[in-house]
Amino acid sequence: MARLEIFSSYARAKKLLTNQYLCAILYLERKQGDKKMTTIWLDMDGTMADLYGVENWLPMLEAHNATPYKVAKPLVRMTTLARLLNNRQRKGYRVCVISALAKNSTNAYDTAVMEAKRDWLKKHLASVQFDEIRFVPYTYAKNNANNGNDILFDDEARHLDAWTGTAIDAKNLLVELKKIY
Repeated sequence: MARLEIFSSYARAKKLLTNQYLCAILYLERKQGDKKMTTIWLDMDGTMADLYGVENWLPMLEAHNATPYKVAKPLVRMTTLARLLNNRQRKGYRVCVISALAKNSTNAYDTAVMEAKRDWLKKHLASVQFDEIRFVPYTYAKNNANNGNDILFDDEARHLDAWTGTAIDAKNLLVELKKIY
């Protein structure tokens, strides 16, 4: 069982283990039943990426231009954030992104936004192997992703208020992330 803890994500485990050993891990985790790993969910826009600081961001989004998602500057020191996220994964937390797509979107624009957001994550948090990256419709209730004891970092009050796990305002992302052990 101790060997299970050294792998911080299924992606890393798949790279390192044979299929037989991976199946054993999945079997053991299923047997544990209600002992679920806590997930740290991170919003992107307004939490990690300064979308709202991009000049003319709203008219560009309304024109279905994904550029603001590509050029948004980080809101925090990304090397520190990466170190903290990788450390939390080593401690057994799942680290995931949950980010809304644009309002009044089309399938083609959703695809462009998802690509821009993935590229942003690769550029700014390349060392982090996220356990999951979930892009959701703008009206999606992020609490639907919550397993009950999960942690959400977000800048929007509607998501923080509805979250039934631990909801943390993104204003203090690095400070609050350091408190999670």
